[in-house]
Amino acid sequence: MAASPDRTEPAADSAPLPRFADLGLSDTMLAALKTVNYETPSPVQAGIIPVALAGRDVLGQARTGTGKTASFASPILEKLDQPGRSHQPRALILVPTRELAVQVRDEIERLSHGRKVRATAIYGGKPLRSQIDRLQKGADIVIGTPGRILDHLGRGTLQLEQLEFVVLDEADRMLDIGFRPDIEKILRRCPAKRQTMLLSATVAPAIEKLAQRYMQDPEVLDFSPKGKTVDTIEQRYFTVDEIRKFDLLLKLLKREQPAQAIIFCRTKRGADKVHRKLSQKVDAVDVIHGDLQQSARDRVMKSFRANEAKILVATDVVGRGIDVTNISHIINFDMPQSSDDYVHRVGRTGRMGREGVAFTFVTPEQGIELTRIEMLINKLLERDEIEGFITVAQAAPPQAARTLGSPNGDADDAPAAPAEPPKPAPPPPPGKRAPRRHRRGL
Repeated sequence: MAASPDRTEPAADSAPLPRFADLGLSDTMLAALKTVNYETPSPVQAGIIPVALAGRDVLGQARTGTGKTASFASPILEKLDQPGRSHQPRALILVPTRELAVQVRDEIERLSHGRKVRATAIYGGKPLRSQIDRLQKGADIVIGTPGRILDHLGRGTLQLEQLEFVVLDEADRMLDIGFRPDIEKILRRCPAKRQTMLLSATVAPAIEKLAQRYMQDPEVLDFSPKGKTVDTIEQRYFTVDEIRKFDLLLKLLKREQPAQAIIFCRTKRGADKVHRKLSQKVDAVDVIHGDLQQSARDRVMKSFRANEAKILVATDVVGRGIDVTNISHIINFDMPQSSDDYVHRVGRTGRMGREGVAFTFVTPEQGIELTRIEMLINKLLERDEIEGFITVAQAAPPQAARTLGSPNGDADDAPAAPAEPPKPAPPPPPGKRAPRRHRRGL
């Protein structure tokens, strides 16, 4: 059934702020929201909850950190109060990453305060036996990654006949990493009579096609900001030579004293190097990337959510699954592979309307990459400097160019002397135009 082309925009700024009590929620749910310190609904929650409570399918466009989980979990929990027909799952939530599966499960457990609802997360990297045991004991809500859900379906350890709700969370991310065939196989095995909610940061043609094929006349709600990043995130950049990045990182952490920060690196090897060197200088530092065992990743995320680890060094693959409310700083130690990855990185801070700040380290050769990011977010990043810190490396023999962020080795910690000022370029020959300068001078 085709999705409606008319998008419902969020309420105007002049409208009075809604309250959870105005959304049709029960006293039990209102008490649970109060227990987890949810005072007023975010625009996403205020828009999705009433529509979902009415039983309609929802196609919601909203980035992470806007309260999406509570927007679909609250209506599901309300309706699960009605007795079910068996011990089979009544709600299935598909997510792109293991970390997000754990986060969604934890949030549902918090919102289940005062109810007897069983939620379980199933994903790769954990023993099948323990997951099978939990499913056999009965789970009202199953949260999982598409691959592991399909695995259980193939083994007959997960039954979907009694499903009443299906949620696709971060659908664009699931499609980005190749889960579309798995998602479609799962949806084809779900009962036709069900309520489906699809949440996505972007609604590309592939998402629209998915909605048309597997949703029933969904209500389309658009909560995307006018730009690609929200106003609560302050965004700055440093121009710095590759060999001086780590020294700059230490100075920046000392200046900013972040409550919690994520430092993004391009590669797993680079993340390990930054973590190793940073751990010698700063307390409460941890690292997470795809090469870690799942048990180690769970331990790291548990520590970070509990605020035991203050600084987390991460790669993009894992970084997108990190949803921690108190992150105050994002530091792009390495420029991201793409401009869209920048948006996802920066979106880890400024959660639920809180303020946040993002810093990006840009080498002199990466000016064009910075410009692409600025064009995407329709905003110029503010150049930053640390007083007395020299961001250019001293001219040195080739072996000294083995830098921390490069694939060849580590940088020395010795301070660098300032480089000589560059010589002016020679004038162009007669009749020739001077080469065009890049729009953004670093």
